[in-house]
Amino acid sequence: MAESKGKPAKAANRTPPKSPGDPAREKTAKRLSLESEGGGEGGAAAPSELSALEEAFRRFAVHGDTRASGREMHGKNWSKLCKDCHVIDGKNVTVTDVDIVFSKIKGKSCRTITFEQFQEALEELARKRFKDKSSEDAVREVHRLIEGRSPVISGVTKTVSSPTVSRLTDTTRFTGSHKERFDLSGKGKGKAGRVDLVDQSGYVPGYKHAGTYDQKVQGGK
Repeated sequence: MAESKGKPAKAANRTPPKSPGDPAREKTAKRLSLESEGGGEGGAAAPSELSALEEAFRRFAVHGDTRASGREMHGKNWSKLCKDCHVIDGKNVTVTDVDIVFSKIKGKSCRTITFEQFQEALEELARKRFKDKSSEDAVREVHRLIEGRSPVISGVTKTVSSPTVSRLTDTTRFTGSHKERFDLSGKGKGKAGRVDLVDQSGYVPGYKHAGTYDQKVQGGK
């Protein structure tokens, strides 16, 4: 009995019971807090549509590299972009100018440039490419050369003409057994050109005058 009296009594729960309207209030407060957070951060988090210039940048950035993410561009693809989009005109802007600008814009320990650095590089080349225009107009003209463009793929299936190859593939120069494999037009005879086929059409194998009997009989009459 003494032990039971010595134990402190449990504190009564003084939290008032929630009223029936509390769940609705909590949902409203939660929705308002989410909307306020979305107004401050939602604009940055929401995916924005790519501009025509950035789309071209990503197309050239992934060209020839299946592991590329499209967010960075190597010097080789940068040079191809400037060449395919005619930023290089051979007069005001040369391949050397393009390489110098790339080395200037990229970081010392980096081998690639980002889209922001890409825009800076274009500003450098725009002043060289369009000397007779203002800075803003020159940049705008360079962007027009690049927007919506894709890497040019040409010359992949082009055959190389070689005297040695022509000599080896010219059937008129074949001799011996190789010559027998082709007809006068150069078309292969197939099995007949590789294997000696025996004519079994007559009573005597290899008879060369098959089909001439009727002609001889009619001629005799």
